[in-house]
Amino acid sequence: MTDAVLVLNAGSSSLKFALFETTRQRLAVGEIERIGEAPHFFAHNQAGETLIDRTWQDGAHLTHEDLLKPLLDWAENHLQGDRLIGVGHRIVHGGTQFAAPARLTAPIIDALAKLTPLAPLHQPHNLAPIRAIATLRPDLPQIGCFDTGFHHAMPDLATRLPLPEAYHEAGVRRYGFHGLSYEYIARRFAHLDPQRAEGRVIAAHLGNGASACALHAGQSVETSMGFTALDGLMMGTRTGSLDPGVVLYMLEQEHRSPAAISHLLYNNSGLLGVSAESSDMRVLLASARPQAKRAIALFCHIAAREIAGLTTALGGLDALIFTAGIGEHAAPVRAGICANLAHFGITLDETANNQNALLISRPTTPVAVYVIPTDEEAMIAEHSLSLLTTQAPTSPQSTANKSASV
Repeated sequence: MTDAVLVLNAGSSSLKFALFETTRQRLAVGEIERIGEAPHFFAHNQAGETLIDRTWQDGAHLTHEDLLKPLLDWAENHLQGDRLIGVGHRIVHGGTQFAAPARLTAPIIDALAKLTPLAPLHQPHNLAPIRAIATLRPDLPQIGCFDTGFHHAMPDLATRLPLPEAYHEAGVRRYGFHGLSYEYIARRFAHLDPQRAEGRVIAAHLGNGASACALHAGQSVETSMGFTALDGLMMGTRTGSLDPGVVLYMLEQEHRSPAAISHLLYNNSGLLGVSAESSDMRVLLASARPQAKRAIALFCHIAAREIAGLTTALGGLDALIFTAGIGEHAAPVRAGICANLAHFGITLDETANNQNALLISRPTTPVAVYVIPTDEEAMIAEHSLSLLTTQAPTSPQSTANKSASV
């Protein structure tokens, strides 16, 4: 066994993690779930064998920070004497300053904390474990990998909002998200279908959070999410794109507070809001309620509308890729979206689609449709190991000004 890096993806009630050797081999994957209730810590190796399974039944008081020590202790013990050389983190927002993966120092962490209003559901949870590890293991290097970074390659017009220039200069602009997923998909697709990968491709990352990205020659040229992760496609509990007049209506006519509106738009809309049943697509697909069917139909309609709009940035479409939880597993949703895009010449192979095959379009269709599992953890590990093994620590300024590698 060789030295390794720990990859962390922190959410509001969970810590997903993976352990990678410096050879890029994945040693283990797991999660600490139900944080704030009865935390459950589990991991397995590549063969599916259980490596740890522990529950704190009386652990409702335990925070992410409390649970990081047992996670770090377990990771170091699992290496059997080899070193844990660093921790790589998914950070949703890097703003205009952080395009490339960066070694996380106190000034950088403070700068990232100032971006919390742009990603209120994610940024605080991404940063809390970083601060905790800095206390628990002050000599352990930490690397931040930014979901916005991949989209820094977008043309200037794709970053603009129709507001006075002063807003753009202040950072009110379109950033794009799910960049680690799209970077992985772009690299993977270049191996699977090199000719189409050099052309006009749209990847649809469909999960509880959902977005789509227009790729040309593997580079992001436009994406559905903009200033915040609330924009674009309909999601599990988020609205996606919404007429700002609706927000004004809520303020002026319903007299809702900004906090109440934020909660509604982020936490009680999307699939959950429309169905009044669940934000989980699996539950809705199994439901016979008309509200569930309406929520699915609206999800497919909006996704197809956004995908069709992104073809404008590409001047056409050569391939469509579905990824993430819904994109990889929900055949009826893929079929519904593609049915709304039939005018592009997309025709699915029904059997291949139902089997979640790699290529789900018919051979004669002009637009190839793929299902490619994403692997954000692998991208974080790749970026983290590259920094840890090839570069000396750098200043916040020099790290922030580098372009994202693709």
